[in-house]
Amino acid sequence: MLIKALIIDDERPARAELKKLLHDFPAIEIVGEAQNSKEAVEKINELDPDLIFLDIQMPGKNGFEMLSELVQTPKVIFTTAYDEYALKAFEVNALDYLQKPIESKRLEEAMRKLEQSQSSNKETRIDKNLLTDKDQFFVKDGEKCWFVKLADVRLFESAGNYAKVYFENQKPLILKSLNALEERLDERFFFRVNRKHIVNLKWIEKIEPYFNGGLLLELRDGEKVEVSRRQSVKFKEMMSL
Repeated sequence: MLIKALIIDDERPARAELKKLLHDFPAIEIVGEAQNSKEAVEKINELDPDLIFLDIQMPGKNGFEMLSELVQTPKVIFTTAYDEYALKAFEVNALDYLQKPIESKRLEEAMRKLEQSQSSNKETRIDKNLLTDKDQFFVKDGEKCWFVKLADVRLFESAGNYAKVYFENQKPLILKSLNALEERLDERFFFRVNRKHIVNLKWIEKIEPYFNGGLLLELRDGEKVEVSRRQSVKFKEMMSL
């Protein structure tokens, strides 16, 4: 199975050198290139790559800022001449980090990691436009960055044009509205329980009757979320209650 890859780097020679090195890996299909963050976001949305090789330091928005604009994040291998970014890249759980000039041996190690990642995360998607609990996205909150698996997100909470993301002991804000998230999240995994919240169905521990015909959900972490009266009807049908 071919892995669709996009190379994002503002330097043409660097893109050409990486393409040359990737010729030794026939499973990688290079579907495009981008030389800045704006072009990268457009190409990612258009080409839907499985993997991106991403230079961190670019004119305008850097690689971390570019990732924070995406709703869904492909697998990422960072490529950069600046080793000071290495620790940060691994803090956000990137697939790998390659320092320029890229050595063929290090690229081979990265490809092995990619192969292991692919074999442990196979899924047949019904609709590629919808995000399931197998997908991940990038969160940047100040100096902190994470790749977050949607399976680990128990709750999204509306905060105007932003949404608060609840995972582990973190609650960072992302620049996406709850309505925009609802359009992209697969209802088999995520449900809009009221005007302010979307819940990960797999995190529900208890369901109780609540005021005025609604329901009260208790999540595995002990958090309680109300299901509105209107959404309770739909929720009961969906959950066969």
